[in-house]
Amino acid sequence: MKTAYQPRTKSQLAARLAADIPAGAYVNLGIGMPTLVANHIPVGREIVLQSENGILGMGPAPADGLEDYDLVNAGKQPITLLPGGAFFHQADSFAMMRGGHLDIAVLGAFQVSAQGDLANWSTGDARAIPAVGGAMDLAIGAKAAWVMMDLLNKDGRSKVVKRCTYPLTGVRCIKRIYTDLATLECSPHGLRLIDTVDGLSRAELERLINLPITETNAQ
Repeated sequence: MKTAYQPRTKSQLAARLAADIPAGAYVNLGIGMPTLVANHIPVGREIVLQSENGILGMGPAPADGLEDYDLVNAGKQPITLLPGGAFFHQADSFAMMRGGHLDIAVLGAFQVSAQGDLANWSTGDARAIPAVGGAMDLAIGAKAAWVMMDLLNKDGRSKVVKRCTYPLTGVRCIKRIYTDLATLECSPHGLRLIDTVDGLSRAELERLINLPITETNAQ
């Protein structure tokens, strides 16, 4: 079915999220799609990127041929280190995450509820990873947790749901959801609309998600 709107590419989505990160913020980029945000930090805006395996001060991905596989993020992707950056023991990294020292954690997700519950570590597949890992520490430990993901799964169903059916990572921990079709805010009263891609109406977005969405400026 042809639509009147064009989804954001992964790079466009990363740039959209990066534009909302305030100067001076300490930000963890989770495994997967969130790592792309490092390539789109606005020029001149100082943002300190952290990786849970013990890195502070990550830069964008290295150019082809300049990878150093002794310097990788938590997803084992090669990274660059900005001037003043550091790497350190993973225990110190988790103390940073659990101690409330991160302003924002950007995470991927399988599902997010309208109230901000997060499910991002298991779909119940027997072949899935056996434990939640650092995701729950980030979801609860950061001052704000944002999700970056495609709105629909491979079956065309919304990953933003009324109630998560997958095992939870955290309860009411997600503040914003950045997707290829829209940006949403989670609240105790449900979803609030921040923006959509050109050509996608709020009514059509509500149909895709099958949940009511309040305008951001609504009372």
